[in-house]
Amino acid sequence: MAFWRGAVAAGVVLGLGGAGAGRVEAQRLPGGVRPVHYSLTITPDLGKATFAGQETIEVVLAAPTKTITLNAAEIGFGAVTATVWNGAGGATAAATATATATATATAKANAGILRFAQNDKQEQRATTEILSGAQNDDRGGGASGGGGADGGVTSHDRSASVGHPDVSGEAQAAVVTLDAAKEQATLTFARALPAGEVTLEIAYTGILNDKLRGFYLSRSKTRSYGVTQFEATDARRAFPCFDEPALKATFDVSLIVDTGDTAFSNMKMVRDTPGPEGSGKHRVDFATTPKMSTYLVAWVVGDFACTEGKQDGVPIRACATPDKVEMTRFALDAAKWDLHYYDKYFGIRYPMGKLDMVAVPDFEAGAMENFGCITFRETEMLVDEKNGALPALKAVSTTVAHEMAHQWFGDLVTPAWWDNLWLNEGFATWMESKAAAKREPRWNLDQDEAMDLNHTMDEDASRTTRAIRTRAETPAEINELFDDIAYGKAGAVIGMVESWVGEEVFRRGVHAYLAAHLYGNATAEDFWDAQARVSGLPVDKVMRSFVDQAGVPLVTLGTAAPGGVPVGESRFSISPDPQAEPCGANFEGGSCVLPMNLPAKATAPLWTVPVCLKGEGCKVLSSEKGMLPDSPAGFLYADAGDKGYYRTAYTAEQWKAIEASVETGLTPPERIGLLGDRWALMRAGSTVAGQGTVGDFLDLVLALKTDPNASAIDSALSRVDAIEAQIATEAEGERLQGVVRREFGPVYAALGGPAKHEPYEHAQLRETLFEVLGEAKDPAVLAEAESLTRQLLAGQKPADPMLADAAVLLTTPSGDAETYERMLRAARNAGDPDFKRAALDVLTRFQSRALVERTLEFALSGEVRNQDSWVPIALLLERRETQDQAWEFVVEHWEEIEQRATENSGARIVEAAGSFCTVAKRDAVAGFFAAHPVESSQRTLAKALDSIDDCIRLRAAQEPELRQWLDAQPRQ
Repeated sequence: MAFWRGAVAAGVVLGLGGAGAGRVEAQRLPGGVRPVHYSLTITPDLGKATFAGQETIEVVLAAPTKTITLNAAEIGFGAVTATVWNGAGGATAAATATATATATATAKANAGILRFAQNDKQEQRATTEILSGAQNDDRGGGASGGGGADGGVTSHDRSASVGHPDVSGEAQAAVVTLDAAKEQATLTFARALPAGEVTLEIAYTGILNDKLRGFYLSRSKTRSYGVTQFEATDARRAFPCFDEPALKATFDVSLIVDTGDTAFSNMKMVRDTPGPEGSGKHRVDFATTPKMSTYLVAWVVGDFACTEGKQDGVPIRACATPDKVEMTRFALDAAKWDLHYYDKYFGIRYPMGKLDMVAVPDFEAGAMENFGCITFRETEMLVDEKNGALPALKAVSTTVAHEMAHQWFGDLVTPAWWDNLWLNEGFATWMESKAAAKREPRWNLDQDEAMDLNHTMDEDASRTTRAIRTRAETPAEINELFDDIAYGKAGAVIGMVESWVGEEVFRRGVHAYLAAHLYGNATAEDFWDAQARVSGLPVDKVMRSFVDQAGVPLVTLGTAAPGGVPVGESRFSISPDPQAEPCGANFEGGSCVLPMNLPAKATAPLWTVPVCLKGEGCKVLSSEKGMLPDSPAGFLYADAGDKGYYRTAYTAEQWKAIEASVETGLTPPERIGLLGDRWALMRAGSTVAGQGTVGDFLDLVLALKTDPNASAIDSALSRVDAIEAQIATEAEGERLQGVVRREFGPVYAALGGPAKHEPYEHAQLRETLFEVLGEAKDPAVLAEAESLTRQLLAGQKPADPMLADAAVLLTTPSGDAETYERMLRAARNAGDPDFKRAALDVLTRFQSRALVERTLEFALSGEVRNQDSWVPIALLLERRETQDQAWEFVVEHWEEIEQRATENSGARIVEAAGSFCTVAKRDAVAGFFAAHPVESSQRTLAKALDSIDDCIRLRAAQEPELRQWLDAQPRQ
């Protein structure tokens, strides 16, 4: 599942033991029951926002029992019965037959591609057994029905029922007992059900909620839609089920929907029949799925239009509401490219008979990897392929690549429990850039990765973090695992390992892992053991050290000696030890000792780190001290390609050598990584020579001012903006802006205006400098921004379209009510989802108190979708100029905010409250959310409070240094 870039919440330090005192007891199912097959018939009433369900679940009982417990939430139960079958001719016979037939079809489809496993006889043997229909093991692994790329899947035999001649006794009715807190329902029977095969028949009803979870109601301007979103624990809101990822089964889905409505599900439609007679509805039956987890089941109902294509024999559709169908073509082309790329990369054909991608009006996450039926937020799938802004094109391309990677890595092979969520999301996060970069190398996605890596390590280096693999048992705990650790850190660690072992070796390891667990469940150990076996390198030790302990390593290089360069590792932190005495209120403007958060030697964590020297290969560091080879190239750079998940500290002499060659000797990602290291060391209060002050960092920024790479300049100047916001007084901020104007104004002027066929890098650099200089109040740039904005608002094509968005952002802070009204109309009525979202963001840039109030009220007016209502509030909380007013609004209108909150939006506002930088506001935020707790945000609140503390300390430590650096600058 893809979340918004940069909008995921971080987590508090938790070991595998969980949240400690006061944590909710585990909500796992009691076990002893294994589902084999579900048959679902769902009848939604979109007008009444309700639905009715008829369900058959074929299960196997491990022992006789009078009770069966499954998951259910917000479900109303009708009649529930259980029927016992006589073994060989019983209810699972049809499922077994389907599994055998479809596994054979899959084996044929994959026969030519699975050759990659022939070098490993053990993996090849496992693949052959799985594809020939071997039975499930206790983990839920093994075979199941699965559609090959030829679509060889048939509908499950729906004739098996209570009236089957192999029934051993009369159907027993169940008494249903609900446990709302555990989201469970227990079925109790008068007589014990024997071990073996049992069929459960359940009639039930549910609501189409407005919280964007389970089976929910989505609305366009003209009508309503029914949409599912089940990850992580919300399938239970749509049908009673065994809602745990290891309890895989096959599924038959039938939807009875209004005449004229279309319906999508995981598999191909096999029948579309009218009726029931006089109902104004029709019934759509879909083919039987392969064995899969409940959270990957999906269906969507409404009027949709699609563009269609085919790749490697697989039909692909990209669908949206009819008014937006033309914006699906770019995603369709991306999906076709990705499917072919993944077929070859994984060495396993796409496992389903078709692929649907559906953009829906209301959607919480970025997208969801439902097997064969991916659902998207509109901004993550729809884009004008000819006129869309590059960030929008990148977002669609990477999101499609992310969700399609999941079809293999997560859907075909699924982690056995949510503690290994990172294996799903980290892999897909890493793979999204890899695939998109192969398709469009001009986009410099490796530089975006480098910037994301800096952000992730900054988050992970705070006191509030967690291990990648963290215990989670309750839905709230599981939901909090969807954070930048699971996505960003896990993806970065996977990328580090690939860079170390080699691209082809790593690919073979991925194939071996998937081939050994097709249609089953696996663990982190299964993945890294396969990589270690294929590569012959200690991948298991490296990955375990990064997965099972929190934090960021600091690799510290010493002075070169005859035997090489001494190197050591320790834990890096930007936050003080939590046991240290906190600073008082005078800390905001005075001085304070900044203790480093380095654990005692007896308990200090050590990582097994592949340290890769530029031009010199890699050496695995697994102790506090070691040696690296010296570099004959004239300078030593210890993070080749910026692939390492560690910070690096150099001696003063090593740093001088790097600085002398920074623009010629380092690649753009390496320069971005170097900037990130220096920024992090400064924030930590490090005293390593030449690296520890804000002045040292600003010297590095000025050394890079003629860098031709837009991302490197953006990475440098975005931190100058942070210095102004977090460290500088108002007067110092104005002086810092003067330095930016003096140093970067001539660079911008030398770029000239737009030219035909100019390199994208050149145009992006001009846009970056234009926005930065505008923020620094450069008169010429502001005048240009005013002119471009007037042209845009008059309906004219701007003289430089690349600068249009930035021009609007620069002119709105002082914008008048008339300009505000124009942006408000766009936020309400724009047809392009990306432009509509951009207009909403622009509203938050107006700074007059009256217009800020209007934007906050608009967020809660009902005109902004629930999925986006938190966005204006959070953006206004994050900006220094508006955050006090926004906080007052949050406190006064919290009840309204809660009413509109979706599963994750409340946590987003908690996260944004971490943008303050005073003791008083820290106490206010802590006190308010203690009195008004937000679901699934315990870690997020801890992170927000630590962010405020870190800002306070940074300001206290570095404001005098900034003043000193500014005093040394030439007078303007």
